Amino acid sequence: MAATTPAEPTDPELQATAWDLEPLVEGEGEEGVERRVREALERAQAFAGRYAGKLEELDSAGLREAMQELAEIHELVARAGYYAALRFSTDTADPANGALLQKVQEQETAIQTTLLFVELEWAALSDARAEELLAGAGLEFCAHYLRNLRRYREHLLSEPEEKILAEKSLTGAGAWTRLFEELTSAIEVQLPAEGADTSADGGGGKVALDVALSRLALADPDVRRTTAEAVTAALAPGLRTRAYLFNTLLADKATDDRLRSYPHWLAARNLANEASDESVGALIEAVRGRYEIPRRWYRLKARLLGVERLADYDRMAAVTEDVISYPFAHAREIVLDCYSSFSPELGALAKRFFDERRIDAPVRPGKRGGAFCAAAVPSVFPYVLLNYTHRRRDVLTLAHELGHGVHFALAARQGVFHQSTPLTLAETASVFGETIVFGRLLEEDTTPASRLALLAENLEDTIATVFRQVAMNRFEELVHTNRREQGELSVERLGELWAESQSEMFGDSIELSEGYRSWWSYIPHFIGSPGYVYAYAYGQLLALSVYERYEQTGPELVPRYLEMLAAGGSRSPQELGEIVGVDLADPNFWDAGLDLVERQLQEAEAAAESSGRLQ
Repeated sequence: MAATTPAEPTDPELQATAWDLEPLVEGEGEEGVERRVREALERAQAFAGRYAGKLEELDSAGLREAMQELAEIHELVARAGYYAALRFSTDTADPANGALLQKVQEQETAIQTTLLFVELEWAALSDARAEELLAGAGLEFCAHYLRNLRRYREHLLSEPEEKILAEKSLTGAGAWTRLFEELTSAIEVQLPAEGADTSADGGGGKVALDVALSRLALADPDVRRTTAEAVTAALAPGLRTRAYLFNTLLADKATDDRLRSYPHWLAARNLANEASDESVGALIEAVRGRYEIPRRWYRLKARLLGVERLADYDRMAAVTEDVISYPFAHAREIVLDCYSSFSPELGALAKRFFDERRIDAPVRPGKRGGAFCAAAVPSVFPYVLLNYTHRRRDVLTLAHELGHGVHFALAARQGVFHQSTPLTLAETASVFGETIVFGRLLEEDTTPASRLALLAENLEDTIATVFRQVAMNRFEELVHTNRREQGELSVERLGELWAESQSEMFGDSIELSEGYRSWWSYIPHFIGSPGYVYAYAYGQLLALSVYERYEQTGPELVPRYLEMLAAGGSRSPQELGEIVGVDLADPNFWDAGLDLVERQLQEAEAAAESSGRLQ
């Protein structure tokens, strides 16, 4: 099936693509959720009765038995938790979904506090004793996890203090994060009259925020401008509430960091990512030092669009008039063929997402925005959420999220402690899969104008993942620091800091509108995962480096790449990189990755020059 222009007015296959969450609870629905958390709590209490205060007395065999029991408890909790959270994400407006999520989270907190002694007693052991225990047979399924726990020793509090923080988090940070999700999922954008009959954008009238944001890629400058104004207007009513919410979470994190003796706001995230402060600082400064790459592109794009200077809402504009639409079935066909051509094993895993109803793709009222992949548990296949709007970028987003999915699926053999990687490695498979699909789209596109548009989209996605994410990290740096030094930040001050961090990246290449100052307020990472965003840049540059090695070596890299994915989080990031011949300890690594991005820019510049469209 060929892509069509304009977008399909209806897409029955897309509308039917909803996930089936019942495998998580073996078809038992809400009753299965409640039974699992109840059983998990009972087993946790029994576990505490056997092992609390006695961890140092165990031998290696006893530790292995304890960790196997702990893994089973974690799996019970995760099955129930993912069911409730994923159901909530597809309809945050349904009170029943919120009530179930709250009930599960309360039980999860009770289980967490019951089991806190494991982390504290394990951290209290001497290094020699811990290594003696880990040298025993059969502990490979949890060894890296246990070694990582010991890295938190100086940041742990007493058991009573840890229990209080865990129990209060549900009505503190956890509650604010859920409120943010509900508020942003409910945002509707009133499209301007001139776009009201555009079927690809939701049929006119009020549309979800994701649908409105997708219109900023359209070629018509008036549609982009009026859509941006409509988005700003839609963000305005709840802006003060979201600003207060953000301020509260900033203060909450400052308190946590102070109590735990973290030296700065990003230290806890770096520790979780198994990355040193120095290496993360080197990444951020390397990217900030190459901000001229996005500026060069935006200046060129202004010439392609025939304007003196781009506005913020022009950044993602199509550089050609031919807006291509991809029905969901065609996107599935492209992505599966690309994955299968690279590796039949990966292709078979990707196909399971469609065959086993592990994807929820349509845009719906109340549905969480954006896209993600949920690992679920090792014994249950992962799930993918999309908000598919028929754009070419949506095809690449599908490829991206399925990359996460096949990574989780391959790493399932590592078990519950090692299935997931640190965030610094988490984007490798997703970006790699997206890059493969991009290569196919470019290969099949013979129209000069369309090829230029595709190269531009690819470069812009890279800019968004590397440079924009680092600029957002800079915004977080500013807001966390200012909140700690100056107290509560006003809506106006948050807007100033957002504009400051974005202007540093754009330089003179983009003119920021006044309305853009509120656009920080719908980004979930700032709320639920402070410090998360730099991992996107880390993962993108790593994945580009791995892909370059694939282009150089060909199919011989595939087994090593699959080995790296299958290792999950059972080894350090540096050890995982070594599997595919990448040295993350090399101080020149980031500059080498940024050179690859500059090469993408040069390809787009060459295509623009040969297009005859420069003004």
